[in-house]
Amino acid sequence: MIHVTTETKFIGLLGYPLKQSYSSLMQNRAFEELGLNYIYVPIEVTQEDLATVVKGMVKMNYAGFNVTKPHKLNIMKYVDELDDLAKIIGAVNTVTIQEGRLKGYNTDGTGFVRSLEKEKGFSVENKNVFILGGGGASQAIATACAYKGAGNIYLSNRTSKKALALAQDINSQVRDCSVALTMDSSDMKEALNKADLFINTTSVGMTPHTGETPLEAALLHKNMLVCDVIYNPLKTRLLREAEQVGCETLNGLGMLLYQGAEAFTLWTGRKAPVEIMSEVLQHAAKGLNK
Repeated sequence: MIHVTTETKFIGLLGYPLKQSYSSLMQNRAFEELGLNYIYVPIEVTQEDLATVVKGMVKMNYAGFNVTKPHKLNIMKYVDELDDLAKIIGAVNTVTIQEGRLKGYNTDGTGFVRSLEKEKGFSVENKNVFILGGGGASQAIATACAYKGAGNIYLSNRTSKKALALAQDINSQVRDCSVALTMDSSDMKEALNKADLFINTTSVGMTPHTGETPLEAALLHKNMLVCDVIYNPLKTRLLREAEQVGCETLNGLGMLLYQGAEAFTLWTGRKAPVEIMSEVLQHAAKGLNK
């Protein structure tokens, strides 16, 4: 039973809407496991009220917060300092509050890379990576892969300007390894043929649109690892078809787990109980995917 005192530290989740978020289940169970006097609280907030809420949190017993859609960009206006990786990505999903100062981080990309390593034994170093999508998840994952020494990073998006801008940012701020490709072009098909890792960061295939896929199965090959950042459903049409081709596959639950574990450590200074957190997520996901 939670007993709130004047010593209790709060962690928030700022976003809108938050109905299907698993983060509070995962983080509160982790705090309980380590006997920490912390509570994780989901806070639905609109863009108009974001500044007011953040200002209030600084004056209360908040040790930090997570940020999700639609605030990962806007929150950057209200932090005092940015981690180097968050600066390059241009988005924040985790904030710490220490002595009234806010520092922003992005654990999405590093969380994804860690999920590859822990769940598939896959290192992106010297590997060719193809990323579909141009949103925040694509930015975080592409930047983390560049930092981790990926060979070539191919980027493609329906809006080609987004893919081009991201490739230019990575090449100028991390290292020269990224190429933007037009969807359905011969260059895209050639890049897919070379890819060791394919990542879908779009929402195509997410419930309720489970019959959709972002990529034709004919463009996959059995020697690539196919990842989808979606976890509802746990196995999208993309992943099902990839398995039929003979590919190894990975859904987005591991990314959620490890980005949360990194955030936990930033707030508490303690190593996250990853196994317990994983059990919570697996149980919640099975319930959602019935």
